Amino acid sequence: MRKCIFCLTMLVWVLPYRSLAQTHQDTIRMIRETTRLYDLDFTDDEADSMIGNINNYNFILKGMHRTMLTNEVSFPFAFRPAPADMKISSKKEKINWDIPLRTVLPANRNELAFYSISQLAALLYTKKISSVELTKFFLSRLKKWGDTLQCVITLTEELALQQARQADAEMKKGIYRGPLHGIPYGLKDLFAVKGYRTTWGATPYKDQVLDVDCFVYQQLKKAGAVLCAKLSMGSLANNNKWFGGETKNPWNLNEGSSGSSAGSASATSAGLLPFAIGTETQGSIVSPSTRCGATGLRPSFGTISRYGAMVLCWSLDKAGPICRSAEDAAIVFAFLHGTDGNDPSAIYSSFNYTGKTDWSKLRIAYAENYFKRLDSNSSERKLLDVYRSMGAQVKAINFPDSAMYPNNLISIILAAESAAAFDELTRSNRDDLIERQDRFFWPNTFRSARMIPAVEYIEANRQRALLCAKMNAFMKDIDVLIVPSFAGRQLSMTNLTGHPVVCMPIGFNKTGSPVSITLIGKLYDEASILAVAKAFQDKTEFNKLHPEKFKQ
Repeated sequence: MRKCIFCLTMLVWVLPYRSLAQTHQDTIRMIRETTRLYDLDFTDDEADSMIGNINNYNFILKGMHRTMLTNEVSFPFAFRPAPADMKISSKKEKINWDIPLRTVLPANRNELAFYSISQLAALLYTKKISSVELTKFFLSRLKKWGDTLQCVITLTEELALQQARQADAEMKKGIYRGPLHGIPYGLKDLFAVKGYRTTWGATPYKDQVLDVDCFVYQQLKKAGAVLCAKLSMGSLANNNKWFGGETKNPWNLNEGSSGSSAGSASATSAGLLPFAIGTETQGSIVSPSTRCGATGLRPSFGTISRYGAMVLCWSLDKAGPICRSAEDAAIVFAFLHGTDGNDPSAIYSSFNYTGKTDWSKLRIAYAENYFKRLDSNSSERKLLDVYRSMGAQVKAINFPDSAMYPNNLISIILAAESAAAFDELTRSNRDDLIERQDRFFWPNTFRSARMIPAVEYIEANRQRALLCAKMNAFMKDIDVLIVPSFAGRQLSMTNLTGHPVVCMPIGFNKTGSPVSITLIGKLYDEASILAVAKAFQDKTEFNKLHPEKFKQ
């Protein structure tokens, strides 16, 4: 047990060698000094009257700490970002996927690595290739390039071949589960799968095996997809460094892939897998998708149950697909979204994707206050020209992020919830095993978060509720808002408000790494932003360009 931990909100002092009167006055002084850290100023009499309650709280807490809760114990309160009067549609309509059945096997088999999900589905459906053959192909690429990119934690080869054989047998009998049937994929290694390690990318958990199949894996298994690998993630979902190394950017091996869905983006971009699943709390899909030139969908908060996934922050964590196109992301999300009742924040909302855009009806805007800082020849401004050339009316607006979000609420909420999620790690002293111990990494964050009072955490969430209301009002007359991916405060804001985003490549920077744009949508309207992203990708080549080294 760490003996130096000292919670300023629950103080008990025993000061030896002093008179009782002096000890009592010291206690009053310390209470007053402590509460000034929280912008409070109590009188001596008020501080004096607090001592009994503080001692009582401390007694209760000591009793609580005799049972150390592990990460999987749920938080019973659900965050719901939608306004109280919002009707969330659950009407499900059939999606007609555009599967190009005339797809042929490439003369150079390596080109299969960058085929879309639809193209691979066509090859499987027409039996031009078997799932076993396709799975062996991608397993071979994972073995060949996994160490180079440091993107694979566990190869699930035995399971993959078993699932591929099952997919082939079902399709031979005429059983077809849809466009993911027989398609290989990877999971960020915070999703639990029975019989395999779930390491969370961190030394204290590198041998952890959880006896649970997460919801995401269950959904993809129902769809007939083939799990080939558990992919690297930044330690406890931060950055791209994990206990086995630093995951690389396939476009530039001197760069990390960014994080924390590091391996998911890196492996997908390099063609080691057709798609992978990542998670985001504050940029962990958007950031590696940008760095690696992938297309990432961060869905509306609560649209995918997080059961069986590592908790970092109950009210912020979101799961989503990382792919090479918006159409692929739509396919994966269609089979992924929903709930099993095990995640208090998860709901079922409809996803009625068509992939079509009616430019006369879609209300598209861009944040001019962000764009005005960009060069007139920037990739972001060229994107606006592409949309206009297709007939879109793209309206310039001011995105008032400073007015809507003057205080960095996400830091308070994320720190408090993550410290609770990893309370056992801190109290057991195993946080000393975490790869980084600098003041900007998790062990120090978890310790520092002890200084956030419960009252202030609740107040931060009440201010968050006001932000949600303002953001929903702002988006009322906008279907798609275009923003540079890291401009202003929008990334933190939309993570707090739960709005969905698509991040996609639109060019390259001076170092040769991809540049991205982000499309923000209304709550629970993933279909519109995916369709608008698809329209751009159908018109351009950026998502069809791949790092040269990995074309072998």
